[in-house]
Amino acid sequence: MSPGVTVNDTITRILDVSGLKVHFESDEGLVRAVDGVDLGVARNEMVALVGESGCGKSLTALALTRLVGGPGVTLSGSVRVDGVEVTTLPEPELRKLRGAAIAYIFQDPSSSLNPVKRIGDQIAEAIRLHRRVTDVTAEVERLMTLVGLPQPGIRRNAYPHQFSGGMQQRVMIAMALACQPKILVADEPTTALDVTIQAQIFSLLDTLRAELNMAVLLITHNLGLVARNASRVYVMYAGRVVESGPVEAVLKRTSHPYTKGLLAAVPRLNRPVERMVGIEGTVPHPARLPTGCRFHPRCPLAAELCRVTEPALETTEEGHEVRCHYWKQIR
Repeated sequence: MSPGVTVNDTITRILDVSGLKVHFESDEGLVRAVDGVDLGVARNEMVALVGESGCGKSLTALALTRLVGGPGVTLSGSVRVDGVEVTTLPEPELRKLRGAAIAYIFQDPSSSLNPVKRIGDQIAEAIRLHRRVTDVTAEVERLMTLVGLPQPGIRRNAYPHQFSGGMQQRVMIAMALACQPKILVADEPTTALDVTIQAQIFSLLDTLRAELNMAVLLITHNLGLVARNASRVYVMYAGRVVESGPVEAVLKRTSHPYTKGLLAAVPRLNRPVERMVGIEGTVPHPARLPTGCRFHPRCPLAAELCRVTEPALETTEEGHEVRCHYWKQIR
């Protein structure tokens, strides 16, 4: 069973990832970009995967459907979607699973949409690939209405450049929903959007999640969005999950110095204006990971034990786990 998923979730769990690794051969040696990730998502649940850029979040998402490939790439571990093991699935079955079982929303809709194809044609393409629908045009218009795009009968003939950023993202959501997926992976879905549109997109995702009984895996670096929208959170650093649990437990009873640093960097409206607090240093290159705890070069609590011994994942309370030698001192 994946960490952070309780026994009661075993029946309803739609995604179960255990020991997932994505390694690359490079001139600098072995690149351990994702190095033993465990996570689980239950049906009709929104779970967040957070961390700085370069921590391996997006690569983890792509590995769920074996979209990471090429010379020198090895993928190992277990990824089960609705009970089906993805890592050993034959290619024809894997193509059926992509979109139909897991669909993706990427962070930049303007680069994901084809600029020379009409919006309706792009949504229709996903429908024709994975479903048998008699009236594809009617289904396109239904999906556009579902995600809040006005005048679908007219706007389906428009091109991406004729839509605002928020409307382009709604088109991407419509394309993802076209195959009626069981889990939706939203990778930084509101990065280029202003805060008002961000709120609208997340309100839409939450509504669709409830109406369609669909799970959502949200990938972000924004803990404010996590606090408002997710039920559970996995904090990732240098290819590994360092803390996980219910959102309230992780944010209010933070047990890892990295999570504490991320929280300290979140602006607060109820505090006086002050200089932003950041985490010193940068995420290590996955081919040059430090010994011991991977966060110790940036950690204010680091001791000799941290430099020589990598901490194991410990349970602080039911469903809340942390990878730190000194988590009791933090709390």
